[in-house]
Amino acid sequence: MEELDAYSRTVSAVAAELTPRVAAVRFGRGTGSAVVVAPGELLTNAHVVGRSTRGRADFADGAQVPVRVAGSDPLSDLALLRADEPLPEPARLGEADALVVGQLVVAVGNPLGLAGSVTAGVVSALGRALPTRDGAAGRVVEDVIQTDAALNPGNSGGALADARGRVVGINTAVAGTGLGLAVPINATTRRIVETLRREGRVRRAYLGVVGAPAPVPAVVADRYGRRNGLRLAEVVTGSPADRAGLRRGDLVLDVGRTPVEDAQGIQRQLFGDAIGRPLPVTVLRNGAMVDVVAVPTEL
Repeated sequence: MEELDAYSRTVSAVAAELTPRVAAVRFGRGTGSAVVVAPGELLTNAHVVGRSTRGRADFADGAQVPVRVAGSDPLSDLALLRADEPLPEPARLGEADALVVGQLVVAVGNPLGLAGSVTAGVVSALGRALPTRDGAAGRVVEDVIQTDAALNPGNSGGALADARGRVVGINTAVAGTGLGLAVPINATTRRIVETLRREGRVRRAYLGVVGAPAPVPAVVADRYGRRNGLRLAEVVTGSPADRAGLRRGDLVLDVGRTPVEDAQGIQRQLFGDAIGRPLPVTVLRNGAMVDVVAVPTEL
């Protein structure tokens, strides 16, 4: 009983802190949620705003605030909104890179039009990838958080928080029965948000791979001092990765001479300055080290 009481107190405290800071948003026919992340600014999903430039944010206290899209990045499925009227105090942002599988997380959003809904669960997996919703084949959101906290239509753009009430992810999709996905709040996300704030868009380099963290075989790990890499689950046909000779099943060890252990390790190197530049990639394939050179294109 004591454990249940502690669990309930934790979830209730997170709900009390975040519910006033998570709005229901509407952009034309698109609906979802958004989180106040800075004075006058909210963060939501790019697929929620679509091609709209203006919408409305409705808060739990009944306030209705007009908002405009300051910038949108379909590849990360993030969009930054700006309001000209006062907003609640920003939510505290956490660090998704510190999450571990099995950790308690709380989702706050507005599913199915039900404002201020709260669900709880655990981090089910890390480093997942999912297709974007902008209609472009082969684009994926990398390094997403998988959770069993119940998510439904309308949760997109809402907060995924840790037990201390810090936002560690922006809920983005329902992956299937009992599975939800969230874009992590980390150094890469912060760089994206800052770029949207300054420029309204993010120039991105495109490689065309989808993968998940995987262990390096012991014999190779001992020889090269590497314990983890990124196993490619998909190489998009015709993509720069495909043209370079990367294959499904390859275990990526280095990209740009930098060790890679997850999708974020690649994503960090795929901003605008990587477009059109040779990018060396080292993979383990059938027990052998293979080096290729890819040339990322612009999205």
